[in-house]
Amino acid sequence: MSTPSHFTPFRIDIPEADLVDLRERLARTRWPEAEPVADWSQGVPLGYTRELAEYWRTTYDWRETEAALNAHPQFRAELDGLGIHFLHVRSPHADAVPLILTHGWPGSIIEFLDVIGPLTDPVAHGGDAADAFHVVLPSLPGYGFSDRPTETGWGVDRIARTWARLMADLGYERYGAQGGDWGSMVTASIGRQDPEHVLGIHLNMPVAMPDAEAMRDPTPEERQALADLATHSEWDSGYSKIQSTRPQTLGYGLTDSPVGQLAWIVEKFRQWTDCDGHPENALSRDHMLDNVMLYWLTGTATSSARLYWESYRDPDLAEVDVPTGCSVFPHEIIRASRRWAANRFRDLRYWNELPRGGHFAAFEQPELFVAEVRRFFRLLR
Repeated sequence: MSTPSHFTPFRIDIPEADLVDLRERLARTRWPEAEPVADWSQGVPLGYTRELAEYWRTTYDWRETEAALNAHPQFRAELDGLGIHFLHVRSPHADAVPLILTHGWPGSIIEFLDVIGPLTDPVAHGGDAADAFHVVLPSLPGYGFSDRPTETGWGVDRIARTWARLMADLGYERYGAQGGDWGSMVTASIGRQDPEHVLGIHLNMPVAMPDAEAMRDPTPEERQALADLATHSEWDSGYSKIQSTRPQTLGYGLTDSPVGQLAWIVEKFRQWTDCDGHPENALSRDHMLDNVMLYWLTGTATSSARLYWESYRDPDLAEVDVPTGCSVFPHEIIRASRRWAANRFRDLRYWNELPRGGHFAAFEQPELFVAEVRRFFRLLR
């Protein structure tokens, strides 16, 4: 397969001066006082933040992660006036299904590093060649090594149109799409906007609201989901209110302070993973810091938050007609019921509720994630 002329091979090479600057900033951190509570109810505890920041300064090795990313073919493409960074990892099996994976906030392409191998080369990972995928893994506009939009309008639907263009430019006439968080919204929009080319979509956070009939007679599980959503709205949604209204103001602190950026993201790793109260029960320190580094090194705290300003107040909940599969993990932020999802996703072919895992499915539970993606697309191959 030839590379289109507007695609440029890309390799990550962070200047050593940037890593020295990071360590110096961490050493000069101006710390707040400790929280007057014995838990995480006011945010990330001071003791843990200091411990994690010191590990970041003295032990963590970005170059290992840089090498892991550079082990995969990477490109930048000019699409709709914006430079988009993406990994394109083709399977050794020619009849593999093309699959575009989309991350969300505060995630990144880092979430998917452990699933690229099993998805593209299942035989090498104990699987079946019939389950192979060609993987396309872009960074959202304003995230990672993609360009930061300098104009408004880069919301979910525009990103979805751009992803459809990316897959077409790669020569994929039929493809699948997968996503969670904002990636779920983008993936649903891809299915709605490009149905003639989309084989099917798989979501690990299907966003669907109950209709009047469902609200009149909710099941016990639906009642719990509504109660959890109300708790999230009251106690865990401050980040989204800020990012959807004042991303620029927020960005000054996060772009200038590595500890500020660290705490802003790690809080969500604790709150949204299936971690039994501590994020390191779900993700290693290095994994969390790998993801934080994608924001810090690229200076994208502000531009990534703007996706909330663009899309949060008027979410696209239009019906989607392409074949859809949903994998719902127990510690997900928004847990739609199958009945709610079927009202929006009109061709719901696959539904499974997993025994463990949370919001960052591929990051937390890569084996379960791969198995779910394989099971759904087996129905469509």
